[in-house]
Amino acid sequence: QVQLVESGGGMVQAGGSLILSCVASGSISGLNTMAWHRQAPGRQRELVASATSASGTAYADSVKGRFTISRDKAKNTVYLQMSNLKPEDTAVYYCKLNQFSGDYWGQGTQVTVSS
Repeated sequence: QVQLVESGGGMVQAGGSLILSCVASGSISGLNTMAWHRQAPGRQRELVASATSASGTAYADSVKGRFTISRDKAKNTVYLQMSNLKPEDTAVYYCKLNQFSGDYWGQGTQVTVSS
């Protein structure tokens, strides 16, 4: 089993910054992908950014240039640095780990951006 715990959400004004963290524990494979997804009210969950254990990264077009995903492999932790936040970034942000045994999700952390 794998457990994911997110932290770092909160409320910020437009143009502000936040850093989200997600710590993974349990039976973690050396080969995996960690990602951040988000879900706004009334909308489908969407991929925000992902990072592979081989250090590859990918971003949704809507966050390119504003968000940065990074990993600390020794700590099994993934971060999401969010800058120049916009009201449309308001959502619950979920951490996800994908490995050979399946997909695992965190409980989510709320990010609210006020205009």
